[in-house]
Amino acid sequence: MDATFWATVALFFFIGLLFYLKVPAKITDALDKRADDIRNELDEARRLREEAQSLLADYQRKRRDAEKEAEEIVKSAKREAESIAGEAKSKLDEYVERRTKLAEQKIAQAEHQAVQDVKAIAAEKAISASEIILKNKLSDGGAALIKSSIADVKTHLS
Repeated sequence: MDATFWATVALFFFIGLLFYLKVPAKITDALDKRADDIRNELDEARRLREEAQSLLADYQRKRRDAEKEAEEIVKSAKREAESIAGEAKSKLDEYVERRTKLAEQKIAQAEHQAVQDVKAIAAEKAISASEIILKNKLSDGGAALIKSSIADVKTHLS
C-alpha cells in the first residue's frame, strides 16, 4: 500500500463524493441554464435587430416621403414665383404701354395746341400788319374794304 494506491483511493472517493453530491448534474444544469440564457439573449438580440431594421426602413421611407414633399413644395414655389414674375412683367408692360400712350397723347395735344397758338398769333400779326399797310396806302374811303378783307383773312386762317 503505497502512495499511488492511496492517491487512487482518494481519487475514487473524490469522484464518488462528486456523484453523491450530484455535482455533474449541477454542472450540466448550470451549463444548460447558461446555454438557455445565451439562446434567450440571442433571440432577444435577433428580435431587437429585426425591430431596428423595421424602424430603419420606416424612417427611411418617411425621409424619402419628406424629401419628395420638399421637392414638390420647391417646385410649387418655383412655379408660383414664375407665375408671379410673368404676371408682374405683363402688368409692367401694360403700365409702360399706357404711360407711353398717355405721354404721346399729351405731346400730340401740346403740339396741336402750339400749332394753333402759332397760327393764331401769326394770323393776328398778319392782320395787324396788313391793316397798318392798308391804312397807309388807302384813303378813308377804303376803310370798308379793309374791314371786309380782314374778316375774309380771319375766316381763311381759322
